[in-house]
Amino acid sequence: MFLLLTTDSFHVGDIMFQLFFFIIIVAVVIGIVSYVKRDKNKNKQLHRMEQKLDELLEREK
Repeated sequence: MFLLLTTDSFHVGDIMFQLFFFIIIVAVVIGIVSYVKRDKNKNKQLHRMEQKLDELLEREK
């Protein structure tokens, strides 16, 4: 009965379906962007650690 309600020729079920898949698409995009940012920051941190290690090794010589 709830899914049979209409609003200006749109069924509530259709609106819910479209909203659900829109949220899924947005979540996937946000997930990809956050993964890329996290990976980029991790690479920067690793590079800084390598530089510090190289400096320490140079001091010992």
